[in-house]
Amino acid sequence: MKRAAEIEIALKPRPHGMQLQRWLYEEIRAAILTGRLAPGARLPASRDLAKQCKASRGTVLAVFAQLGAEGYLNGAVGRGSFVTSELPDQRPGAAIATQADLSNKVDLVTGLNRQNITLSARGRLLSRTPFKIEGLAHPARAFRPSQPDVSEFPFATWARIAARQSRLAPRSLLASGDACGFRPLRAAIAEHLRAARGIVCSADNVLIASSVQQVLDLSARLLLDPGDEVWMEDPGYLGARMVLEATGANVVGVPVDSGGMKVAAGRASAPNARLAYVTAGRQSPLGYPLALDRRLALLAWADEAGATVIEDDYDSEYRFEGSPLAAMKSLDDSGRVIYAGTFSKLLFPSLRLAYAVLPGQLVEPFSAAMSLTCRYATLAPQTVLHEFIAEGHFGRHVRRMRVIYGERAQALRSAADMHLAGLLHLPTITTGLDAPAFLAEASDDARVTRLAAEAGVEVRPLSFYAGKNTCPSGLVLGFAAVSSEEIEAGARTLAQVLEPLCNI
Repeated sequence: MKRAAEIEIALKPRPHGMQLQRWLYEEIRAAILTGRLAPGARLPASRDLAKQCKASRGTVLAVFAQLGAEGYLNGAVGRGSFVTSELPDQRPGAAIATQADLSNKVDLVTGLNRQNITLSARGRLLSRTPFKIEGLAHPARAFRPSQPDVSEFPFATWARIAARQSRLAPRSLLASGDACGFRPLRAAIAEHLRAARGIVCSADNVLIASSVQQVLDLSARLLLDPGDEVWMEDPGYLGARMVLEATGANVVGVPVDSGGMKVAAGRASAPNARLAYVTAGRQSPLGYPLALDRRLALLAWADEAGATVIEDDYDSEYRFEGSPLAAMKSLDDSGRVIYAGTFSKLLFPSLRLAYAVLPGQLVEPFSAAMSLTCRYATLAPQTVLHEFIAEGHFGRHVRRMRVIYGERAQALRSAADMHLAGLLHLPTITTGLDAPAFLAEASDDARVTRLAAEAGVEVRPLSFYAGKNTCPSGLVLGFAAVSSEEIEAGARTLAQVLEPLCNI
């Protein structure tokens, strides 16, 4: 396949007194040998390179001829010049340099010594992450948590809308966007939340972000000073805890029981906290919704303390039993709650679009901070998502997946009863993409996780979410991204992992 050439080749300045032809020859040869020009790469046309170097075309052709004679280039009139796949300076049988080899060469060439680069205290905190940097392999295996089933997403419909948008969208969409996001999408989100989550808001209250992590980061930087206290569920979502800690905040772990966060314990340990983070719809990772009396108590405390509450509603749209629960934000009469939601779990992870519903007094500082830090979330997928919602596809997809995930939750229930009885306790599953399963009290859930991975089963230990408070031993089992048959097979394999441990 013919490869397009770069517009220019980066060349170092010509040393004083060096002949032009010699300098150009050595620069191109060095670029080839260091991997900057990879095997098969097409060089610029001789006329373009002559113009770049302020040389005659004859000089460039002479350099190309010399490099061709030495085995570095090949080509023909009308086709262009290409770097050969077998370089003369390579030993026979030597492999072509990999990307990792190239990275090492770059470090050597630039003289980079990473030990001399010192991160700030905040930088050291930010350089920790609970997420896989290289991403996750697909398709998912049982029981990968926090994952929707991307194979069930109506991609043909999405692609059709995207193609139509690329043809018909006004050229004004190629210019800068609103820091708060594409206004029609914000209006569609507000309309959906009014009906589905009981939140009275308008497009003016909605901010589009790339992820809930970005909403958390902006919230922490706007609302917290180093040393400020923050309530955080313990056990709780590690991604939130680490972002909050990176601002220099003092994260206070508030214990959790079957009613969710113990608000009275938070009042006792940090009555003057500036912020509280809560997963009210389905506590992460234990799965309990925040009880109504505690929701009201949390809002009352926030009002008294002048604090802000972040409600992370990450997957409670998928409720299989009982009536839908209104968001805690729907009870917020004082403008104390930032409500955050994501499309990454409702649609597909790589979409990277989330939103926040902001109290009126926070809209301006958040939009300004968004403009300063990243300008705005990428616009093209926002326009597609708006059409996807407006045409009714979003609502149909969520309703359809609610049925599918409910069936898979029941499949996990049945598989656990058949294969895992006596090995772990799986509570009733009513909501979400995954569920906690509790092991015997003295079990090492991290070790179980490692052994399960060796057997081909993905689980996450509850200890992953632990802070300073006691965390029950157990596993988080994802059921949404895999079929009922894969759930059955995964349960059998997990039983084979757990049985020897229970008999010790």
